[in-house]
Amino acid sequence: MNIIIIEDEQPAFKRLHKLVEETIPAANLLAHLDSIAMSKQWFEANPSPDLVFMDIQLADGSAFDLLKLVKIDAPVIFTTAYDQYAMDAFKAASIDYLLKPVKKEALKSAVQKLDEYKKMFSMQGEALIKSLSTSEYKKRFVIRFGEHIKTLMVEDIAYCYSENKATFARTFEGRTYPMDHNLDALEDMLSPTEFFRINRQYIICLKAIEEMKTYSKARVIVTLKPPVKEQPIVSSERSAEFKQWLAGEI
Repeated sequence: MNIIIIEDEQPAFKRLHKLVEETIPAANLLAHLDSIAMSKQWFEANPSPDLVFMDIQLADGSAFDLLKLVKIDAPVIFTTAYDQYAMDAFKAASIDYLLKPVKKEALKSAVQKLDEYKKMFSMQGEALIKSLSTSEYKKRFVIRFGEHIKTLMVEDIAYCYSENKATFARTFEGRTYPMDHNLDALEDMLSPTEFFRINRQYIICLKAIEEMKTYSKARVIVTLKPPVKEQPIVSSERSAEFKQWLAGEI
């Protein structure tokens, strides 16, 4: 964890640095800054650290003046000898507000709070990514055959295949429907965690695989359900990626 300490009193800096080393063994002090001017110059010339410890009252101004001058993307823990700045500190969206002399238990509590925030935002981010990644794929298709129109849920599709320059979807119930899209287009529409293009003729669902056997040149022959006239073979150029897909690695 890369950290910055902004503190103009040398004894206070040494004490805080020692406590940080004891509390966060992985901490790496990038810089000790002792003024608004020096801090502004540093943040304008360097990428943001992982955490900033910032004394509120410095010789050439307050930490809040610095926040108006530069954008600090890192979480901030304020330190001060006075509790009158607490409200301003919380308005600045700091992680915590530590009174001097900083106590080890108070520092531990602040670091724990930071870890909890990171976990919370990480979980929210993963949920958002998952939501975005799943929402971009089709959930159902509109099927037209003759005068009839039907909705076909993607979860019901066992595999899609091309035949005589036409494209079809076969459901787990054994029904076959004509598709308006070719396999190239369907490959982009179907979730890659559930469907895989094994060759030029077939896109199959993981749940439709009943059996697999090795074939010549490291290829794989696949038995599907519902069954097909000729068992499809995973092409040699897709064989390695197919095995990764089976293992959930792509």
